[in-house]
Amino acid sequence: MRRAAVIGVAVAALAAVYASAKQGAPRSGLPARFGLGRAATAAEIKAWDIDVMPDGDGLPPGSGTPAGGAKIYARQCAACHGPSGTEGPFDRLVGRDRAPGRTIGNYWPYATTLYDYIHRAMPLGAPGSLTPDEVYGLVAYLLWRNEIIEETAVIDGRTLPGVVMPARDRFVVDDRRGGPEIR
Repeated sequence: MRRAAVIGVAVAALAAVYASAKQGAPRSGLPARFGLGRAATAAEIKAWDIDVMPDGDGLPPGSGTPAGGAKIYARQCAACHGPSGTEGPFDRLVGRDRAPGRTIGNYWPYATTLYDYIHRAMPLGAPGSLTPDEVYGLVAYLLWRNEIIEETAVIDGRTLPGVVMPARDRFVVDDRRGGPEIR
C-alpha cells in the first residue's frame, strides 16, 4: 500500500506541474513547453489500458483452471513464492485466517484484483509477458490453493467477478463524492 501512496503523490505532483504548464504559468522561470516527446497514438494508449475493475470490467477473453495454472506457477512463480506459495523468499501467496502476514486468502478483497496484478506486474523479470489464458490459470490455481474455489472450477471473464473473497467484508467502500470539502 505504501508503494501506491508514493505513486499517487508522484502522479499528483506531475499533474500539478502539467496543469500549470498547460495554462502557460511560468514555474520558476521554466518554459511552458519543453519540446520533448510526442502525443501517444491510439494504439499506444490502448496497449496501456489494461486495468481490471472489481466488477470485472476490463477482463479479456480467455480462461484457466487450477490444474493448468499449477504448471504455469511451477515454471513462472515458484522461484520467488515457493513451491506451494507459502515459502517465499518473496510474498506468501497462500494462507487463510491464521496465516502470518497478508495473503491472497486472508487479505485481498476482490478476485479480479488478483488478475489485474498478475497481468501487470508478474513475473518479476518479465512483467506483462503472460497471456490472458496463463493469467487466468494462475488466478485459478491461487484461488484453489487458498480454498476459495473448487479444483474443477474454470475461471474466465464471466466467473471471476463472481468469486467472493474471504476478506471482502473487511474493507470499507470509499463512497465519498468529490470536492475540496471532502479532502
